[in-house]
Amino acid sequence: MADFDDIRFPDVVARGAQGGPERRTEIVELTSGFEERNTPWADSRRKYDVGSGIRHPDHLADVIAFFEARCGRLRGFRFKDWSDFKSSRPSTPVTLLDQEIGVADGTTTSFRLSKAYSSGGRSWSRRITKPVAGTVVVAVDGTPQASGWSVDSTTGIITFDVAPVSGMITAGFEFDVPCRFDTDIIQTNLANIRLGEIRAIPIVEVRV
Repeated sequence: MADFDDIRFPDVVARGAQGGPERRTEIVELTSGFEERNTPWADSRRKYDVGSGIRHPDHLADVIAFFEARCGRLRGFRFKDWSDFKSSRPSTPVTLLDQEIGVADGTTTSFRLSKAYSSGGRSWSRRITKPVAGTVVVAVDGTPQASGWSVDSTTGIITFDVAPVSGMITAGFEFDVPCRFDTDIIQTNLANIRLGEIRAIPIVEVRV
């Protein structure tokens, strides 16, 4: 997307941010007491408050500079969600068997990175559009692929030079969340010269 800058929000501030996935559910309560529930969203969307991550005046200066360079809500950017930033569980390293991203058929050369969230027999697949360069590893039918493929770090699409013939395509990776500021103003109150009092600075995931 033209209004997206391929640059990451300052990690030190992102680490102290609050937030996570949001769903939108429409609930109609029937006269019988039962409910009808539906959702207009196929996918969740992440929301964060980065104001809570500012611990030092230099952090504030970095955020203001980042905000001004993005022209407020105008331009998107990468954001590292420290609670969910890789294909594996938080306590384990990334491996090339972490996520199933497709089945080789001898014809298809492109596969999109994704991450599955499963619980109680149900699963939701999240499209990964902003993998971190240099972190992606790939296997075909369990065999590591050291070459013969490339990944577009701006779309999350893996492309093989030659279509794999058979087997499951798996991948491991780290990734960022495509976001934008959800405000056009940053309000600060420098109660003292050493540390400012920062109000909420919301950012929200964007569809790309």
